[in-house]
Amino acid sequence: MTLSDNQPYKMSFATGGLFLNESVEVARIHVPTEEWDVTLHRALEEGVTSLPKAASRRRTLREIVNRISTLDEAELEFLVEDADRQDQQAMLWLATCRAYRFVREFATEVIHERFLSFQFDLPLDSFDVLFSAKAEWDEGLAGISPTTRAKLRQVLFRMMREANVISNDNRILSAYISPRLKSILAEKHPQDLVLLPGLTRDGGTS
Repeated sequence: MTLSDNQPYKMSFATGGLFLNESVEVARIHVPTEEWDVTLHRALEEGVTSLPKAASRRRTLREIVNRISTLDEAELEFLVEDADRQDQQAMLWLATCRAYRFVREFATEVIHERFLSFQFDLPLDSFDVLFSAKAEWDEGLAGISPTTRAKLRQVLFRMMREANVISNDNRILSAYISPRLKSILAEKHPQDLVLLPGLTRDGGTS
């Protein structure tokens, strides 16, 4: 999936973290020919998440579907059948970047650039700097309250830790993915390799 510069800034990723186990299970029950809303309904019926409230379960599963629906059939099959945990983390980070323009821009304009400059620390205010810059020309972002902005920052950093993009002390980590995943991405989505720190468009390391 290729994102357009005109993609609106959806910021619903504040719902939670990476949802690794739940995402793999939703991908497992998805039938390639069916609509994702059907998969969502089945996931609700089968109790993929254990959240106590029905509204929370639906919101979480809708968020998961919004992300993993950006993966193509080969990527979904690899996620479920062959990927180890490290590859699953990388794939769900890529799915999140594809689903959310702001997350993708943070990965390319902040993480990637800092990694290339050997600035491996990722301060919390790097989120605020990018957010403020984007909000100058986007009314939707400009209308987000400081409280919500802080929540979005907290969740994004949590997701990056869970995806092994950064360490617990907010240091950018080099990505290590399998040759199979590198091949899948290099063949169909080479532009996404820059979303994984240290990888280049040809699948090698920078």
